[in-house]
Amino acid sequence: MLSVVNADDTMPNGSLIDEIVREGARRMLAAALEAEVNAYIAELADQQDGKGRRLVVRNGYHQPRKVTTAAGAIEVKAPRVNDKRVDETTGERKRFSSAILPPWCRKSPKVSEVLPLLYLHGLSSGDFVPALEQFLGSAAGLSAATVTRLTQQWLADHAAFMNRDLSQADYVYVWADGIHLNIRLEEAKACVLVLVGVRTDGSKELVALSDGYRESGESWADLMRDCARRGMRAPVLAVGDGALGFWKALAEVFPTTGEQRCWVHKTANVLDSLPKSAQPGAKKAIQDIYNAEDRDHAEAAIKTFTQLYGVKFPKAVKKITDDQDQLLAFYGFPAEHWIHLRTTNPIESTFATVRLRTKVTRGAGSRTAALAMVFKLVESAQQRWRAVNAPHLVALVRAGARFERGRLVERDELIAA
Repeated sequence: MLSVVNADDTMPNGSLIDEIVREGARRMLAAALEAEVNAYIAELADQQDGKGRRLVVRNGYHQPRKVTTAAGAIEVKAPRVNDKRVDETTGERKRFSSAILPPWCRKSPKVSEVLPLLYLHGLSSGDFVPALEQFLGSAAGLSAATVTRLTQQWLADHAAFMNRDLSQADYVYVWADGIHLNIRLEEAKACVLVLVGVRTDGSKELVALSDGYRESGESWADLMRDCARRGMRAPVLAVGDGALGFWKALAEVFPTTGEQRCWVHKTANVLDSLPKSAQPGAKKAIQDIYNAEDRDHAEAAIKTFTQLYGVKFPKAVKKITDDQDQLLAFYGFPAEHWIHLRTTNPIESTFATVRLRTKVTRGAGSRTAALAMVFKLVESAQQRWRAVNAPHLVALVRAGARFERGRLVERDELIAA
């Protein structure tokens, strides 16, 4: 088929390369939909009526519709299936529903992920259409009313998330942090309280996301009580910043949970109390502590740090010696997990991206809407989180297995000892 190409290699609907990408995407989607329908019909080929005729057959195509994808808007003709089978329970006809392109789908999930990002950048719902139309080549399914409905759905999704049952989700480790974002919270000192957990299979999961005050024990207590009310089991170990009111709340709600202070936060606190000339050497000495091969060597490194800086900078040294047990708690767990348990990096790394996306947001807006937008961004990022190292050892930690120098202590070794 001949296409009109302008002198600058553009076409009436955009550049030539964009048109090629859209055409390739359209063909691939059409082939996938055909394969899906053919597999469905072949699987049910033995389903026949009393006259030996198949109950599930092809029935032409649905009306064409435009679907907005990351490659732009493409027109799709989905194959139609005539399924004459009847559900014995409900008495209603069974229907084929495509897992690739559901009947209601007008945009890909990736496009939906862009919408909270734009909202957090301060873009109003009325500006979504011209902004995305230029990028995607079509405004199909992106009207202001559609965006408004999506934001309402995000609010409902966040509310449902914060009310879900936690009795079946066993979090062995949790990270806690209060993240300050330039979003539309009602108080200048307010922040987003975040809990991320590790399940017994080693996978990481967002546990809770709410607003509160970073150092407020009551804000954290409200969040922890709510998690406990919904069936959350006490974690084996919690990791967080030493300045958090989280620890007071944890002792109240889950008193059996161990405490691990974040070494990134601790290092920053210690260095802030030292002159700049002493900071490089002190940072190296602190790294020698949490990178030690076992707890004994870490304690020796703390003594060395005390000897080097204790006389001139006693306040800096005290920041470590006062929290020594909480700082070295991770050494009682599998060595493969130490890199995960030393810091709150699972939260910080995720929210570093969110911070970049929310930096320019200004103006009024509801607290719940802002939280819902952040929730959708984190929910999207969660799909890319990797499990902890040696995930099979997480279940052993929950079972109460003992680890010395990062290695599992077998029952025979305990008896011999």
